[in-house]
Amino acid sequence: MEHLTSTFKLSNGVEIPKVGFGTWQTPDGETAVNAVKQALVSGYRHIDTAAAYKNEGSVGKAIRESGIAREDIFITSKLWNEDRGYENTKQAFENTLKELGTDYLDLYLIHWPANEKQFDDWKEINLDTWKAMTELYKEGKIKAIGVSNFMTNHLEALLDAEVKPMVNQIEYHPGYTQDAVVDLCRKHDILVEAWSPIGSGRLLENEDLTKIADKYEKSVAQLCIRYVLQNDVLPLPKSVTPSRIEENTDIFDFEIMEQDMKTIDAMENVGFSGMDPNDVDF
Repeated sequence: MEHLTSTFKLSNGVEIPKVGFGTWQTPDGETAVNAVKQALVSGYRHIDTAAAYKNEGSVGKAIRESGIAREDIFITSKLWNEDRGYENTKQAFENTLKELGTDYLDLYLIHWPANEKQFDDWKEINLDTWKAMTELYKEGKIKAIGVSNFMTNHLEALLDAEVKPMVNQIEYHPGYTQDAVVDLCRKHDILVEAWSPIGSGRLLENEDLTKIADKYEKSVAQLCIRYVLQNDVLPLPKSVTPSRIEENTDIFDFEIMEQDMKTIDAMENVGFSGMDPNDVDF
């Protein structure tokens, strides 16, 4: 039976727990420390942070204070946009290790691609960044490397690299499933992770989802997380509320029936954050 620490296997054989705990928009300090500690108490063993979240220090502190061995926790962080490029990436990675208080990462991602709107040489920027990450990976400082928010055009430029991305973390939830990039990832054995699997709360009042969730005696949040998982995508729910953190783990005692999956698949575009990786200017 599946549970919180059941794993997906990445293309290089590394195992990653099937549900991660997200820390985006979780304030640094006591809030972040307590949220991550609660997640670990609730059974999460996969914690997702990023330099841009400004809470890596608190995440590291929570992990140390949890009493759980470092090797039993899968930690992901991400390289921020202003740190792209070969030398900058190396330095940013060291900063992340220092903040987290660890000597290796389980997964390191390029947070956003350099895009055509901002840079004429966007492909070269992404490739230079990827080269640095590949070297860190080959040195054993990172167990797996990947990208985040890479659309098909950004991803295709990396597919001929010596080491292909193992993960692509994108916005993914009912009403916004980005099928084209998911299909490309599947074709190349790149695991898709879902940030905002509940649409950052925008889906919680959705009538169609509420109706389906009620049928299974589950919350809309639980339904959304389960939907993501049943599509073989790794959900990264986030919350700072202990009861919600706990509730979001209770997703393994039911299965969404095929007809309900199809109904959710057919939902109109709802819950989208509005952030298009080809169009962002940050």
